[in-house]
Amino acid sequence: MQNSPVTYAEKAEPGRFRRWYSSLHPSLQLIGMQLYMPLFFIIMFSLCYIAAFNHIAPHDIPVAVNGPTASIQKVADEAVPGGIEYIEYDDAASIREAVLTGEVGAGFDIDTHTILLAGAHQAQASAILPELLSPLLGAADNPPAVEDLAPLPPGDVGMTPMYLMLVMCIAGYLTAMFIGMMGGPLRHKTRLSVIVGLGLVLSLLIDVLVVPILGAIAGEFFMPLWGLMWAWIVAVGLAVNGLSYFFGRFITMPALTIFVFISIPASGAAFPEWLMPQPFRALNPFVVGSGITEMVKRMIYDVGPGYGRGWFMLAAYAGIGLLLAWVGKRMWENKRVRNITTGATTMFGDAQAANRTFMMAERDAVLSRHGLESTETGTIMVVDRPGASPADWNPDDDESERRGGGPDPTPSDPSFDSGPSGLEADFSSLPRPKHRE
Repeated sequence: MQNSPVTYAEKAEPGRFRRWYSSLHPSLQLIGMQLYMPLFFIIMFSLCYIAAFNHIAPHDIPVAVNGPTASIQKVADEAVPGGIEYIEYDDAASIREAVLTGEVGAGFDIDTHTILLAGAHQAQASAILPELLSPLLGAADNPPAVEDLAPLPPGDVGMTPMYLMLVMCIAGYLTAMFIGMMGGPLRHKTRLSVIVGLGLVLSLLIDVLVVPILGAIAGEFFMPLWGLMWAWIVAVGLAVNGLSYFFGRFITMPALTIFVFISIPASGAAFPEWLMPQPFRALNPFVVGSGITEMVKRMIYDVGPGYGRGWFMLAAYAGIGLLLAWVGKRMWENKRVRNITTGATTMFGDAQAANRTFMMAERDAVLSRHGLESTETGTIMVVDRPGASPADWNPDDDESERRGGGPDPTPSDPSFDSGPSGLEADFSSLPRPKHRE
């Protein structure tokens, strides 16, 4: 079978903006292409944190009651429209169980005239709900009592699960982000090995810091917490790895959006979802933060819905990541072949090529100012000067003091000059990489 040559498409001329941008100093080009990150952070912090936590309000808070709810629901609707939803339960025991598992935000035992809470499950809500519910459930001279069914341990304010969730997400996201940005050609097996191996090390490091060193969690949970964190770091890493095939060097934006910016306000870790505005309330069942924090709370406080939902969510994120990687690898390779055969490049690639050219020329200029030169084999040689020998040269001497070398031809550091010897001006005389579209 005779091989046929590849027909290359005609290279398109770069647009006006790209031609102008390529005329800038290569270092400025590279810096400019990273400035999307501060803009992204400013927008996402404002929309996901400031906007979310600045609009805390009750939204259909589920409150379990062991008796008729019609009369107290009417009072609540008039005082806090759409804020509280009373749910009728059979007895006080079932109310207690619903509160401890997080099925409801609070309970009201009519028989004992007591508001029931689980501070270890919703630490912030346990401070808000008594003030909200007490005026609605009792007269001013007969306010209901408050009982915390699962109080937090002394010195614990209930924020440890949220920060553990955050550090798990960041560990998995950063591991896969660098693989996606710098390890495009790596095989699936290699990528998976890095994610699993680094996840094991990072989860152990977190566990050692949190449990024995900081004492934030009791030592009896060291091994199970290590396993849980390792599993979640790998799951997040697999998801980000799959996305990286589609977003390339911009993987930071979707990864941070999904696993940090949206996950924290929607997770219920800082405030329960029924205090958060939309769309964070609706996203609560889907973000990894809710699955992680509920599993951690069940482990260390013995409250919350249990592990089932969390394991299902973990498997879903890992499975989606593997599927995206399988599909994305094929797409990435096809795009790479197309770019090679058409000669297409990116602005970032052109800037990197220009910067390499500049840095090599600037390196030779630095060596020349110090009486040195680099040969084709990479060897650094001393440049012969009249009346001087290699034995006379000392790199620690001032240029003007070198014997036989004459005065320093460059009295000032060109990296700080804005004149003809400055870097920006020097770039104009250097060879440029050819643009290809």
